[in-house]
Amino acid sequence: MHVLEVEGLKTYFYTLRGIVKAVDGVSFSLKRGETMGLAGESGCGKSTVAWSLLGLVPPPGRIVEGSIRIDGMDITRMTEAEIRAKVRWKKISMVFQGAMNALSPVHRVGDQITEPLIIHKGMSKDEAWSKAEKLLKQVGLSPDILNRYPHELSGGQKQRVVIAMALIMEPDVIIADEPTTALDVIVQGQILNLLKEINWEHGVSIIFISHDLSVIAEVSDKVAIMYAGKIVEIGPSEAIFKDPQHPYTQALIKAIPKLRGPKEKLAYIPGQPPDLRTPPKGCRFAPRCPFAWEKCHEEEPPEVEIGSGHYSKCWLNLEEYKVRRLLAAPG
Repeated sequence: MHVLEVEGLKTYFYTLRGIVKAVDGVSFSLKRGETMGLAGESGCGKSTVAWSLLGLVPPPGRIVEGSIRIDGMDITRMTEAEIRAKVRWKKISMVFQGAMNALSPVHRVGDQITEPLIIHKGMSKDEAWSKAEKLLKQVGLSPDILNRYPHELSGGQKQRVVIAMALIMEPDVIIADEPTTALDVIVQGQILNLLKEINWEHGVSIIFISHDLSVIAEVSDKVAIMYAGKIVEIGPSEAIFKDPQHPYTQALIKAIPKLRGPKEKLAYIPGQPPDLRTPPKGCRFAPRCPFAWEKCHEEEPPEVEIGSGHYSKCWLNLEEYKVRRLLAAPG
């Protein structure tokens, strides 16, 4: 059963310098209890997808097309009041990229965690406080942290508090937007293990956003690769890492250092992502793609099914064009 279904999502930012097509026709679905990694270079639209799913796209951005169904409710057709009352934090919540920015510096941690329970569930302060204490224990923190202020906590503790806040209303889906970026390696591993435990024990579906494919591989059942506002490849995690089909995915994986096996020179992707106010015609990766040919610069490629649940948007994935990939391959 799909708890989240996104179809043809387009989120644009209307600026004085032009319309930025930050998310331009994104589609995917998420099963209950499934973890999906959303990866790509900075500026590809990952965080804009997250904000769109919560109905929190900052101005001058707005959702202009598509549907976002959470437990059958299409939030693109709901008012802000309806989203706040029925969806946000109850059905879907978010672990923000900067934990310190997500916490109010002038309120105690306990007041911030318990506020949704008091306002939305009508709990008394004592009841809410008791539930918050239990939740902090589940995320590996001492209950006395409820009486502290954010500046009294370490980076790892603040990130765990934000995870607790995302769980407090028992949502079906949690979006983790680069939750380990500002943390050291040891704490990063602890946070990743915590998210996996939450997924197993609570059956919560997770969308894990990162530009780090090694982290994505650690936590995800399936992976979606974004480039310039579009998902160019999506499929089971094992298929994406063992048999990547899109040239962009292949280049990203070749840029990951390998701990085992023969040493290989790390690859890099030449050039830079396109200006999303004026994206290139055809495939948006074509100007940087080593396999690109005339058709790639003229027509947008269709979505091709490679295997069960594995899709790629590349002309060279079509049978009649695969010979071109072989001829263009190095060596």
